[in-house]
Amino acid sequence: MLKIKKQFKCSCGQVHNSGAGEIIVKKGAINSLVKFVNSFSAKSVFLFCDENTFRVGAQKAQSLLLDAKLSVDTFIFPTTPFEPDENALNLLRNAYKNQDIIVSVGSGVINDLSKILSSEKNIPYIIIASAPSMDGYCSKTSSIISDGLKVTVNSKVADVIIGDVDILKTAPDKALISGFGDMIAKYVSILEWKISNIINEEYYCEKIASLIKTAVKTCVDNIDGLLLRKDSAIEAVFNGLILGGVGMNYALCSRPASGVEHYFSHIWDMRALEFNTPLSTHGIQCAIGTLYAIKIYEQLANFTPNLEKATSFVKNFDFNAYSKKLEEFIGKASIPMIENEKKDKKYDAIMHEKRIKKIIDNWDDIVKLIKNELPKFSELQNKLKKINAPTNANDIGLEENIKYDTFTFTKDIRNKYVLSSLCFDLGIDTKELNF
Repeated sequence: MLKIKKQFKCSCGQVHNSGAGEIIVKKGAINSLVKFVNSFSAKSVFLFCDENTFRVGAQKAQSLLLDAKLSVDTFIFPTTPFEPDENALNLLRNAYKNQDIIVSVGSGVINDLSKILSSEKNIPYIIIASAPSMDGYCSKTSSIISDGLKVTVNSKVADVIIGDVDILKTAPDKALISGFGDMIAKYVSILEWKISNIINEEYYCEKIASLIKTAVKTCVDNIDGLLLRKDSAIEAVFNGLILGGVGMNYALCSRPASGVEHYFSHIWDMRALEFNTPLSTHGIQCAIGTLYAIKIYEQLANFTPNLEKATSFVKNFDFNAYSKKLEEFIGKASIPMIENEKKDKKYDAIMHEKRIKKIIDNWDDIVKLIKNELPKFSELQNKLKKINAPTNANDIGLEENIKYDTFTFTKDIRNKYVLSSLCFDLGIDTKELNF
């Protein structure tokens, strides 16, 4: 069983809460399902899955629950795959008939929708994970498409997370690669958290960062067994993804698990919604974004900041012209991003003046972090190729040159200081970069 501290007073001065309920990760873990359902005194169960996850786990869950004389209503989502949109959520709401507990079998979309329904109905929720493919199992939020835009809404963490290794290792290669991709993204997210702590004095916790870095190392150390479906490799990725979610709950922000590499993926998701461009899984897109970010960071490690160049760059920045390009590239999803600049003031010259002085004063420390925190680009690329993972935009059907505009606009996704923010502050035009 994965051991996670639910609450503790940390040396960083904060009291950390995992936000997680019970978590069980082992072979045959699904056999604990009835015990957990009974712990909530539930008599009726709403079992939610899709056609694929019914075969790999929900059918067994249904049998276990019926054998225990529990009332079970099984809702198999009619189309596979399906999007986490209002239509899907309404279908789920209509299928639910006031049962005592939700038991779902799936990963990203099923988990997101189930968390929303559980939160709305204020009833317990158990997720039986079907794939080690993403770090949202422990997240308190859900992603949903509303009016054509992918947004994040508050929901809840599952009361019980069941990771049955026998089920997890039946996941397709793409799901396993996606989970690994989401884990290696943490190299960049932890680095950027530290850099923002230096430049912006953003809150940072070394204990949380160390927890995540250890999980990443365990995943990388076990990579050879991933597509062979060795138990140790499957557990390493799934446990790492769980810890990614817990780390975000501990920190009360996404810093431990998400940085610029995730924003490559978010922008490609937005473009797919707007322009029907090719799309891969979130974790695979994050892996590609991670490689691009590391390549850029390697260039920054040999860069010397120039106050005059940086100041001139920002002084001549035309936000109106930039906004038009952003809207052309992303579509209507850019509207709130542009509007947010009024309060974020990322491009404000006075705010920039404060940051660039901090950057120049601490540049040696920033370069040292880059060299110490990140793997070499070539080494990580080779590891991804070992598991037949895509390593560039072209591999997932996108034009390779799309990476430049994507990187430029990553700093507009959230008010979070990431690599593209740093390049802007240094006065580096994306066209100057080679990645």
